[in-house]
Amino acid sequence: MAEPTDCRRRGPRDEPRSATPTLISATVASEHAYALAEGPLWDEQRERVLWVDIDAGHIHSGSVDGSVIAPAARLSFDETVGAVACSADGTLLVAGQRDLYRVARDSRRELLANVVPPAKNSRLNDGACDPAGRFLVGSLALDGRERDECLWQVGQGGSVAIIDDDLTVSNGLAWSADGAVLYSVDSTPGIVWARPYDAVSGNWGVRAAVIRIGEGSPDGLCMDTDGNLWVAIWGAGEVRCYTPGGEHLATITVPAPQTSSVAFVGPARDTLLITTARVGLSPAQLEEFPLSGHLFIARVDAAGVPTTPWSGS
Repeated sequence: MAEPTDCRRRGPRDEPRSATPTLISATVASEHAYALAEGPLWDEQRERVLWVDIDAGHIHSGSVDGSVIAPAARLSFDETVGAVACSADGTLLVAGQRDLYRVARDSRRELLANVVPPAKNSRLNDGACDPAGRFLVGSLALDGRERDECLWQVGQGGSVAIIDDDLTVSNGLAWSADGAVLYSVDSTPGIVWARPYDAVSGNWGVRAAVIRIGEGSPDGLCMDTDGNLWVAIWGAGEVRCYTPGGEHLATITVPAPQTSSVAFVGPARDTLLITTARVGLSPAQLEEFPLSGHLFIARVDAAGVPTTPWSGS
């Protein structure tokens, strides 16, 4: 399988330089603040937004109403919820603390797969569907271990394969518009990886770092139809847009330092939804950034790659 040219032609470096990046301001889009909002996605069939509040164990859904994300429903788990995906018929795939669950439209739940080994003090984190509908999900350590976390690919019937096993905080996932490149994040070292990916077979190639973030940590990310990456920068209160080769094109400023993830939402997928968190902020920081934990939107001159429904229902 051929490797993407941009993955090998240039090595990783801190904040690749370009002409002055375009500055964009985000606006608050939710009335409610969440502890650790994450994992937004656009469910095209039902024209709704899905996102999670990880530590609360909640899965939220809502609609895009102009400049507001209007909440509609909430599903609760008695454990952390790292990510959610949705099938074409509305069945949900939920990444719980250690395992994956299938949730039917009538809210019936069943265990789909055990993922995190019982002896490992870790939890599942960000996840997303590849262009064929397979679910990929990563983990993070709860005890300070480094370079010991995984990124898994979940196939039909709940079979699980390890893509990476040397990560510290496995995070955002995105694919190029043609599905030939997988982008993934390891937040602690601040790296955005790229690797060849065959959506038909599910096979992947050797990864290479394309972006290193020197200030703040890369978290969730998404891809637009022009081939650019939009990366939430935890700790910096920003979302940054990069070319696949690492050129910094634009910065969205968010009045909340813990920007956690991004997704293009709405019928035209032209509204950039940004999730943020309040967890871990001191009283002084919350006083300085009272909108922490809210959802935000930004209007950018781009549209997102469509979200592929989960194929495993």
